[in-house]
Amino acid sequence: MPKKFNVTGLCLPNQHYMADISEKLHTIISDYIQTGKYFTINRARQYGKTTTLYLLEQMLKNDYRVIRLSFEAADEMFVSRNTLAQGLIRKISRILKLQNTPPALIQSWNQPISAQFPIDDLGERITELCCDSDKKIVLMIDEVDKSSDNQVFLSFLGLLRNKYLEMMQENDRTFHSVILAGVYDIKNLKLKLHPEEIPKYNSPWNIASDFTVDMSLSPNEIANMLLDYEKDYHTGMDISAISRLIYDYTSGYPYLVSRICQLTDERLAGSADFPSRPDAWSLTGITGAEKLLRKESGPLFDDINKKLADYPDLKHILQNILFHGKRYPFEKDVPLIQLGMTLGFLKEKEGFLAIENRIFETKLYDLFLAESAASYDKIYQIGSMERNQYFVNGTLQMRLVMEKFYRHFTKIYRDNDQKFIEDQGRKIFLLYLQPIINGAGNYYIESQTRDLKRTDIIVDYKGVQSVIELKIWHGKEYNQRGIRQLFEYLDYYKTDTGYLLSFNFNKNKKTGIQEISYHGKRIMEVVV
Repeated sequence: MPKKFNVTGLCLPNQHYMADISEKLHTIISDYIQTGKYFTINRARQYGKTTTLYLLEQMLKNDYRVIRLSFEAADEMFVSRNTLAQGLIRKISRILKLQNTPPALIQSWNQPISAQFPIDDLGERITELCCDSDKKIVLMIDEVDKSSDNQVFLSFLGLLRNKYLEMMQENDRTFHSVILAGVYDIKNLKLKLHPEEIPKYNSPWNIASDFTVDMSLSPNEIANMLLDYEKDYHTGMDISAISRLIYDYTSGYPYLVSRICQLTDERLAGSADFPSRPDAWSLTGITGAEKLLRKESGPLFDDINKKLADYPDLKHILQNILFHGKRYPFEKDVPLIQLGMTLGFLKEKEGFLAIENRIFETKLYDLFLAESAASYDKIYQIGSMERNQYFVNGTLQMRLVMEKFYRHFTKIYRDNDQKFIEDQGRKIFLLYLQPIINGAGNYYIESQTRDLKRTDIIVDYKGVQSVIELKIWHGKEYNQRGIRQLFEYLDYYKTDTGYLLSFNFNKNKKTGIQEISYHGKRIMEVVV
């Protein structure tokens, strides 16, 4: 069977095209497992945690006895301490049998657990197993946070912690290394042990070492996966350019990387716009796959919607970053920031909070704009109704878009005060633009230039890029500096024309449209 790109469940090297993460795995082994560390791998949903544990197991099993468990659908184990102990005995016994463990070792492990002291008896059983095993034992538990709001789970963590501390004092034998994987970092879980109790932070896992290995995929790791695909299909793709573009969209988020590749291979190749694989594996094809990805539903995007509803304060931070250019200092210990990072919304960039990747950013823009469409119905409906007049022979006429926006904005919002326009101006423009390019074009906000004073929007319509700078007027000198920066930006995007939308609140302001030329390049400035 030929290999496929895979985004569900476990990825297997002999069945799926996968990024080569062997360097990461060797780092985990040398820096964490060989040194006997206990640690957690906590990353957002569909970040490759399960596959990472599987690959680690394959690399370790010759030198270690590896026990890899999952707490997925294991709720019945956490009814009581007794059911937990019995459940772990059963699960681990099954694994030991599949590893051809000596029968005497399995028989000793399977002895009945004390009903009166089940956790203590489980601890004794772990000691016996580790003493009698011919290899050091590594314990891996996936989906460990599925039952983490349960007191019985805390008892299990406490057992592992106490045995580790005793081992450090040479008073016990226990697992050489323990890896717990899940979305939430169990060192900082918000636990509700009983309905009547106030939620609190509790950590029986303070023995864990900080896990600092970057689990995102680098452009080189993406390129290695594409090279594997190219050996099978010989598309002639520019692997370096395409892997870089995929990384620019995803920031290496494993699910998003694989899904873009899967959509390119299975949905775009052979379609009307991309009749062959070489057509699809192009920069235009990858852009088309990214657009398909943003429009589909699925567990990851459904979870985003749910989390936005569950955490309105986090949603407020995201909206401020996106629409108002507000800059929040990165402080990982702040619970709300930690939550945003845990859920995959936020990351640290140059000391400030940033949206995790461009796909999430545009998806959030789409969601927030959809929520705002009713409040700004006039401008959104105008963009939607006039959409067809902005295209000539399939080419987006961005100059006409800007001219029309100037007229409509002036008519609808001329009586609003400065504060309203300063807060809502960028959102209003995006609400006007979105229905015009929706369905065939992409847009994203250049995060490096987004702040309280300026925002650069990149519109990509069928491979043609338009650069639009949105700017709050802060004096003539600042305006001139912004124009120079925009000219430099045009060089980066290899285009001769740019657009500048200025929101000017001076009493004696001069609104209107003008052309600015410099070294063969042009800027259309619209002042409202």
